[in-house]
Amino acid sequence: MFFVLAKEVTCGDVTVPAQIVGLTTLIYNVIRIGIPLLLIIMGMLDLGKAVISQKEDDIKKNQKVFVSRLIAAAIVFFVFTIVKLVVTLVAGEDGQSIMACVSSLLGAK
Repeated sequence: MFFVLAKEVTCGDVTVPAQIVGLTTLIYNVIRIGIPLLLIIMGMLDLGKAVISQKEDDIKKNQKVFVSRLIAAAIVFFVFTIVKLVVTLVAGEDGQSIMACVSSLLGAK
C-alpha cells in the first residue's frame, strides 16, 4: 500500500525510485510510532502482572522497568526530530535543503 502511494524523489542529481521511498516511509513510521507503542504496552503488561501477583518487590521492580521503557519510548519518538534540528543547525542553509530532501524521502510533508 505504501509502495503505491509513494512517488519518486529527486534530490540534486539523484532520483530515488518510488519503491525505495515507500519502503523507507514504512520503516520510518514503524520505528517512530510502532516501537514506542510496543515499549509502553510491554511495560503495562509487566506492571499489570506484578500488581496481580501482589508482591511488593515485584511491583517496585516493574515500576522502575516501566519508567525506563517510557523514557526509551519518548527518546525513540523524538530522535528523528532531534536529528533534524541538529542537522539544520550544524549545516546552516545547506541543512534546510538536506532536510527537505530527507523529509521527502521519508514521506514526511
